[in-house]
Amino acid sequence: MADVEQMTLAERFKYLRLIQPRYLASTRPERTALLTEAEQVTRLARKTLIRRLHGSLTRKPRRRQRGRTYGGEVLAVVRLVAETLDFPCAERLQPVLAAMAAHLAQHGEVELCPRLVDQLGCISVSTVTRMLRHLRRDQPRLPHRRPAQTNSLTRHVPAGRIARCQANPGHVEADLVHHAGASSAGLYVHTLQLVDVATGWSERVAILGRSFLVMRDAFARILARVPFPLLEIHPDNGGEFFNDFLMAYWRETLPQATLSRSRPYCKNDNPFVEEKNGSAVRAYLGFQRLDTVAQTNLLNQVYDRMWLLHNFFFPVMRLQTKHYRPGRSPSRTFDLAQAPFDRLCATGALPPGRQAELANLRQATNPRLLHDEIHARLARLLQSPPAKPGAPQDVRKTLFRSTLQRTDAILPVTLSIDGTVSLR
Repeated sequence: MADVEQMTLAERFKYLRLIQPRYLASTRPERTALLTEAEQVTRLARKTLIRRLHGSLTRKPRRRQRGRTYGGEVLAVVRLVAETLDFPCAERLQPVLAAMAAHLAQHGEVELCPRLVDQLGCISVSTVTRMLRHLRRDQPRLPHRRPAQTNSLTRHVPAGRIARCQANPGHVEADLVHHAGASSAGLYVHTLQLVDVATGWSERVAILGRSFLVMRDAFARILARVPFPLLEIHPDNGGEFFNDFLMAYWRETLPQATLSRSRPYCKNDNPFVEEKNGSAVRAYLGFQRLDTVAQTNLLNQVYDRMWLLHNFFFPVMRLQTKHYRPGRSPSRTFDLAQAPFDRLCATGALPPGRQAELANLRQATNPRLLHDEIHARLARLLQSPPAKPGAPQDVRKTLFRSTLQRTDAILPVTLSIDGTVSLR
């Protein structure tokens, strides 16, 4: 308790400046009493107090600045790992920094020595924060757009939010991101995104339009790939989710799942998927208009690779406690950052065989090459020509037909005998 209540250096100087006039103007017995009291308050030696009270109490700058603890080689590794994970915050990056660097070294992306490994293991969050300030990032913000009005089908669907303290995977938030550009006229691409509340596992599918045909195909693609059963689907109040056809499809395909929704005009009821709309969709695509079959299929190729990178390597944090303080911003405490796959394994929801299959897939994946391939395909996508006025687009050419025809279409990748990974 005494160590917790010990004065800081600034507080000691302030206290000594307050008693210095009284000390210099007092008699010898009074000085003795003042010094005894100052010893108990500041925990400084008596001779030190006498010297300070007879001198100047202005703090002097350090004569020689402290040298750098971490050299350029540590900064280079932090830069490489941060770029591979698309520049997460320091709180998410620091817990996985050493493990991710070792994983990249295994694939030949970086060379590590024992001294460098030790430094990566003991680097602090504040140091990583200072390093990240020098790295250039471009993260466009989401537009403030109100959700659509509720319809009659939502009357009997409970409104609210999924509890943050979910322990079992399968409770997912769903949302649709529009890629309409400056005008919402005509047919254009959307991103259907699902985020699991307990683990942070995310699924993304690009669809052309919002018809039942493409929405059903997108959910079929997700159900064929997600490694755990869906127990609850929690979208907003959009008509693309709440219509007779899609709700009948959910009752037939997911009889064990419950349906809930967010309250109208309350985006905070879907906090996890709304955050991913910015960090996993808008940060990559911005607000450019996408409206062709070719762009939809190319975007799904990007999302197939992002499925592997985001779920197996990108760390996520979960809020543990939140304390409200009068007149100040809330104080939040987060858990240790982990990849969604690690959180999923910790729940015990995966069968041992399935967990081993996914672990082998991550071990054989070079995240650096995967990151470069994602951005190369994104460059092709953003440079692709838009739809010509009056030219029809056949949405059937964007459907994932193999989901309904193949029983092994669970992963967007194929793991060969030699350990190499090829994406479909």
